[in-house]
Amino acid sequence: MRIPLDECLPRKLKALLRECECSTAPERGWAGKKNGELLRLAAGQFDVFLTSDRNLSFQQNLPGFSVAVIVLHARANRLESLAPLMPAVLEVLSGIEAGKVVHVE
Repeated sequence: MRIPLDECLPRKLKALLRECECSTAPERGWAGKKNGELLRLAAGQFDVFLTSDRNLSFQQNLPGFSVAVIVLHARANRLESLAPLMPAVLEVLSGIEAGKVVHVE
């Protein structure tokens, strides 16, 4: 599974997704890109876009993109707040489809 992490997420989150091929938006040269552009860049290159931006599903027509989206809901965007969500993320990854959005709380 190929996953880019939105720049709002800590890069150390990649270590908790060892089964996946992860990169961060800044590593890809995507720092500062808007959500629509990020999704267009990720489409075709990645399977799932991982973010904590809860507004993404309201701002974008996600079924129009060939990439799935997982939105993380945590108290903060720090590793210690997001780490407990990773087992649920790994479970969701096994069945998520392109154009779908799943919220993990």
